[in-house]
Amino acid sequence: MKNFLILIFTAVFVWVTYVVIDTSFQSNLFKEWNYLKTIPWMQATLWDFYANIFVLLIWVYYKESSIAVKGLWTVLFITLGSIAVTGYVLIQLFKLKPGEGLEKVFQKNA
Repeated sequence: MKNFLILIFTAVFVWVTYVVIDTSFQSNLFKEWNYLKTIPWMQATLWDFYANIFVLLIWVYYKESSIAVKGLWTVLFITLGSIAVTGYVLIQLFKLKPGEGLEKVFQKNA
């Protein structure tokens, strides 16, 4: 199961990174912002995005003991979105030792 999840999260990480980079070459978010913020679905998407980030950060705040690590992941989640989230999950999966179950991913770091 661990290897399957690593494969899935790696695929998501690579795909979303590609989409963000490709889109960045086609369109400058900062130039488009005044137009984008007037689109109701863009506003809903941003609210949805930050609600998801909030939920995921609750998990990170529970799991991580270092305030510096919590702060770093907060900045990364807010600025990089799914790229950072999938990166965080991949790191947690790669930390699993042979024989450890997935429940270890959800446990608090010591």
